[in-house]
Amino acid sequence: MVPVDTRPGELDPRFGLRDLLGLRGRAAWLFLLLLEATIALYMIRNFDQSPLWAALLGMALLLSAGALVLVIPVDPLPLPVALYAAGAAASATGLAVLSPSGDHAHQTVWSAFASSYVFAVLVLRGRVRTAWLGVAGVAGVLLLAGLGSQIHTRTVIGTLVPIGTVAAISVFAAVMKPMQRSLRLLREDAMMRAAAEATMAAADSERTRQLARLDRVARPILERIADGAELTATEREECRLLEAELRDGLRAPQLVTDELSGAARGARGRGVEVILLDDGGFAGVPEWVRRRVIDAATKELDAANAGSVTVRVLPLGRRVLGTVLAQSPDQDRRTDIDTDGNVTVWDD
Repeated sequence: MVPVDTRPGELDPRFGLRDLLGLRGRAAWLFLLLLEATIALYMIRNFDQSPLWAALLGMALLLSAGALVLVIPVDPLPLPVALYAAGAAASATGLAVLSPSGDHAHQTVWSAFASSYVFAVLVLRGRVRTAWLGVAGVAGVLLLAGLGSQIHTRTVIGTLVPIGTVAAISVFAAVMKPMQRSLRLLREDAMMRAAAEATMAAADSERTRQLARLDRVARPILERIADGAELTATEREECRLLEAELRDGLRAPQLVTDELSGAARGARGRGVEVILLDDGGFAGVPEWVRRRVIDAATKELDAANAGSVTVRVLPLGRRVLGTVLAQSPDQDRRTDIDTDGNVTVWDD
């Protein structure tokens, strides 16, 4: 018996022997088709020697077991499924050998041969002990039938072939385990490298975007400063507005749009204090909800002529997604937008 190491961290449920053998996707469906065809070819021999209902039921049990041990996506295979496969093999063998028809009794071990393929897949899916339990169950059924003189002694000896099949696959699984662990580590390292490269690419893309924006909005005034020209009052005001706009891009990048930036610039030009804050609540939020926050902020900025306007996107996990607080000498107004896009306005 070859034990399966199931200690945490040793087996990755997303990378088992079937990944190593390429048994996923189209290849897995082809393998399933071949397995089911092989089981059917073995089990069809029972129709000549057993009652029709017993032959049909035995075939159905083994075909369903063969399908389940392949289509369940979790490795190691869930224990209830593995136990069903082992029990189905013993039951199918029992249906074949406990009601043979006379002269063809020596042919009643075809179910045992078909079961060996199901047990082999169980081993590949990480259920070695359950596979050997199934082998013991099939052998017990044949032994009971042999004691009752219903099958020949040479037939019982022939059941050593399924035992040899499961033993060979068990040895194969033990030999492949170190390679499986090494390939899992290599894949995890490759995934970490890919994630790091994606992060670097995203950071580089954001840096390029920010530099392009800085070049577009700040180059003209910076060139005048570099030339040593004396700035007019209008140009100094332009520098103040530009500095605030660039600060918005750093503190609230998800709020910066052409529409909102234009409204903020206009409000600042009228003497309104504008503060934009982004604490990351837009992550995973639909675009139309994000748009509703921006529209509410733009509306308040366009209407403000004095006081202050604070636009904040709250952290993830809050019921309220964003708030727009407009304070003026006449009144204060707060607008809340929740994660479902509902807008609530509070007037003081």
